[in-house]
Amino acid sequence: MIPLNVSLSHYKRSDVQEEIIANAKDREIAIKYNDSFGKRPDVLRNTSDILELARQGATSFHASEELWKNSLQLDTSMRRHELDNLRKGWDLVLDIDCGIFEYSREAADLVIKALKFHNIKSISCKFSGNKGFHIGVPFEAFPEKIRNQETKNMFPEAPRKIALYIKEMIKRELGARIMEFEKNNFNAIIEKTGKNAKEITYYDNKIRTLNAEPFLNIDTLLISSRHLYRMPYSMHEKSGLVSTPLNQEKVLLFRKEFAIPKNIRISKHGFLDRANAESDEARQLLMEAMDFDIKQEPHLKGGREFQVPENALPEELFPPCIK
Repeated sequence: MIPLNVSLSHYKRSDVQEEIIANAKDREIAIKYNDSFGKRPDVLRNTSDILELARQGATSFHASEELWKNSLQLDTSMRRHELDNLRKGWDLVLDIDCGIFEYSREAADLVIKALKFHNIKSISCKFSGNKGFHIGVPFEAFPEKIRNQETKNMFPEAPRKIALYIKEMIKRELGARIMEFEKNNFNAIIEKTGKNAKEITYYDNKIRTLNAEPFLNIDTLLISSRHLYRMPYSMHEKSGLVSTPLNQEKVLLFRKEFAIPKNIRISKHGFLDRANAESDEARQLLMEAMDFDIKQEPHLKGGREFQVPENALPEELFPPCIK
């Protein structure tokens, strides 16, 4: 829980207000008041809104990964085609949380390297405010269409596929890095992660090896439409720290002390800076993620193919509990 005087002191800063408003453009916004969220949908348009909401007890600000023509038109009853018509695009936000700050930091560095491997330059990074990191790629880096599909309508499927693909790419190297960090002490890893030895162990040429997959959480795997992320320079209720953008080249040098509210300095490395994006630079990443997903389907679906229905199921087919 964040004391009111602490949140007010942070959100009254004009530079913090400006950064939050800049990130709010075309997004649905949700305001959190310590343990609960305010009404949705909401928007932020003026810097004065930030301080006024903080005076009312707002502790953090959250934004949609999707970009909307008018986010105030959003409604929980909207169908898929209605959301697609209202959506302008979406940003890729990979939310990395291994449960242990140092492990998440290593994972964030590997995700950044994986994106660079796919020739993406417009990568941004920020500390989540607690134990993880957010890695971002702006929508402008993606092609308008891919395989006859409008990319703007490929949410949340495309980010999910990218997250699964990236996770597969980095999991072995992450295991090796964590083992090095813990000086090959499996017991330390078991104690920190709460996993049992069988879950996180496999043998490679008879050498005991760490399987990092059980605690490598990339939140985008679980996203749905209107998914939110903590905005840059927004506070975190559990830690009291600030979600801080940083130089993606130096993520391994980041320390939590940098995110204490009184230590915050506005970074020149903006999160999801559209000015840095080059059209089509993320095409290769998206195509390879889609190809990887196709290869996984027979295994995940037991070898069977399923067709997504064109129309909503009629109410007479609903189970009694839904009726």
